[in-house]
Amino acid sequence: MRVIAGKYRSRRLLAPDGMATRPTSDRLKETLFNVLGPRVDGCRFADLYAGSGAVGIEAVSRGASKVWLAEKAPAAIKAIRVNLTALGITNSVKIETRSVKDLFSKANVAFDFIFLDPPYEAEQEYLLTLNMLGKSSGLLAAGGIVIAEHAKRYSLAERYGSLRRARVLLQGDAGLTFYVVDEGLNAPPV
Repeated sequence: MRVIAGKYRSRRLLAPDGMATRPTSDRLKETLFNVLGPRVDGCRFADLYAGSGAVGIEAVSRGASKVWLAEKAPAAIKAIRVNLTALGITNSVKIETRSVKDLFSKANVAFDFIFLDPPYEAEQEYLLTLNMLGKSSGLLAAGGIVIAEHAKRYSLAERYGSLRRARVLLQGDAGLTFYVVDEGLNAPPV
């Protein structure tokens, strides 16, 4: 596992010990950031169920101004801290070690991108998080995008409150589903 592009390009990242965490593949991470493109530069990015922190670290490497990582598993939190220290990332990343809900209550910011990647078998986590995001008007900045990584076999709903599915990309055994706030014709392209 490595950083794909940007300031920390080609730097290796530590994955958490054990089988409880499934890191986002480098190929899928590259696809994600190719879609997001230059909009990442200067953005506010949340990486939920962060695992090793690889997706959030990729955002920092590509110029995100602030990244929030939410992770509860002790082995994953340890890996995140090792990765951030190895790269010398100090000021641009905040870690929330209790819950996604706690992150949102403490961040006091509207995110440009919210990426979520719970364990594939934890389908209830997708429902809880996407429903929470779809009910809250202040968590996404204007034009903000929510991206859910999931198993290819698991199809997420078309809508969660104000969130509307804008795009689905399938790659290998994984999928990325992109959501925008439904603003009719003014919804941002994904």
